[in-house]
Order: sequence, then C-alpha cells, then structure tokens
Amino acid sequence: MSSTFFTASPHWQWFIAAYFFLGGLAGGTYFVTTMMHLFSKSPDRRMVRLGYLVPFPLVCLCGLVLTVDLGRPERFWHMLVQSETFRPMIKTYSPMSSGAWVLMLFSGCAFLSFLAALAERGWPKWSILRRLDPTARVGRLLTAIGALLGLYLAGYTGVLLAVTNRPIWADTTFLGVTFLVSGASTSAALLIILGLWTGVSPRSVHSLQGFDRSVLILEVFALAALIASLGRVATVWLNGWGLLLAAMVLGGIALPLVLAWRRPVAHPQRWVGPVLVLLGGLLLRVVIVFSSDRL
Repeated sequence: MSSTFFTASPHWQWFIAAYFFLGGLAGGTYFVTTMMHLFSKSPDRRMVRLGYLVPFPLVCLCGLVLTVDLGRPERFWHMLVQSETFRPMIKTYSPMSSGAWVLMLFSGCAFLSFLAALAERGWPKWSILRRLDPTARVGRLLTAIGALLGLYLAGYTGVLLAVTNRPIWADTTFLGVTFLVSGASTSAALLIILGLWTGVSPRSVHSLQGFDRSVLILEVFALAALIASLGRVATVWLNGWGLLLAAMVLGGIALPLVLAWRRPVAHPQRWVGPVLVLLGGLLLRVVIVFSSDRL
C-alpha cells in the first residue's frame, strides 16, 4: 500500500472543491473565447463579447471562496506579500504561491476584458477601452496574456494536489491535465448555455458543440490515464468512490456526447447536454477532493 495513506489530511471541504470548479470555468472560458476569436475565420462578435463578460465574475467568486476558506480570512494578503518585510511573496517552487499570483494577474486581465466588452455595448463610454477591444493591437496582446494565465489557472489546481503527500493526489501525475481538459469542456458547455439563452447565432453554438465533443472524448482518455497511473491505489479508490466516478463519466461525458450527436442545435432540449457536462465537471472535483480526505 502507498505510504501516502499514512499522512495527515488537509481537511479541504466544499469551498476548495468550489474554487477548483470555478477556477477551471473562469480560466477555461477566457481561453476558449480567445481561441474562438483569434482562430475562427469569422468569429461571432456577440459570442466573443459574451465570453469575455463571464470570466471576471467567476474569478471574483474564486477569490471569495478562497478567502472564506481561510482560518483567518483577513490574512489573505499574506499569500502575496510578506507580513514582516512587505516584499512580494514569491515561491517559484510552490504551485500554491504561483497559483495565487496567477489568480491575481488573471483577475486583472479578466477585469480589463470585462470592461472592454461592456464598452462595446455602449457603457462605459471611455475611449481608452477601445484599445482593449480584442480587435485592437493592445487588446490582442491583453487577451493572449489572459488566455495563457487562464490556461494555467484551469490546470494548476491538479498540479497543486499532485505535490502533496496525500493518497490519490500524490500517486499520479495526471491530475493537472485532467483538470485542464475538464475545465475546457465545462467552459465550452457554459458558453453554449449562455449562447442559447442570449440567442447568438446557431453557427457559433454548433462550433462550440463540436469543440466540446472533442474535448469530452479527450477527457475520457485523461481519466483512463489517471486511473491507470494510480496502480494498486486505484483499486482502493474505485471501491469507495467508483459509483460517483462512474456517474460522472456516464452522466457528465457519455450522455452529453450521445445527446450532442443525436440532437440538432435547434432542438428544444439542446441545453440538457451542456448542463450535464457542468454537473459532471463539478462532481469530478468533488470526488477528487473528498476521496483523499476519506480514504
């Protein structure tokens, strides 16, 4: 049996699971939107604008749940600034330290893109925000940086778990890529739901559905690699949490794939698949976080 089973638990609960889920959505949504804008032959401006309105509120929720989870919430700034010298708290060897800085920097990019998207709709009427529009040179640089930070934010939480000494988390190197792929699939699903709700063009929704199908298939392989890499630990894990993980795979991946292939964009229940993908992404993080604490 792995020695990780004899280590102390960090006692992470729902706030951390929520942060992992919201962080994946925030970073993934920004990244998917940027890729859609930069590489689509004729990007839908309404869809792109919608995509840049979403990450900032989500990343604000990330900061809120992380702060509330602290035993001393008023000391959240200690993650960024040394309390005695007031110098920047930068630990390049620590995913937790780098993650705190990435979260702050990504928040800045998301906020500026949020303002630029609002300005495109007519408010606020600040001329400087036109330079932050994704079609402008400065805006393209901003969104490129934000997309890279978002990609890091979506996947680093899995790496953070992998460098601990807890069972499951420390017994595989595939948590980072699994969270990253899951963040991409849930982000596409969220954009599909919002696109259907706001009435963007069916072509944009169809493109996102095609992307989400591809990422969901990739997620199956990532999960399979994760389970295989656990070795004997996988037996213990699946014996206790196998049903919930199976529910996530069947309900959050397999069923949405079937629905996406069988139902056209105009189908009245076309939102069911994306909702299941979101629930599956949340369930995956709940299983990963809570299973290690309860083994």
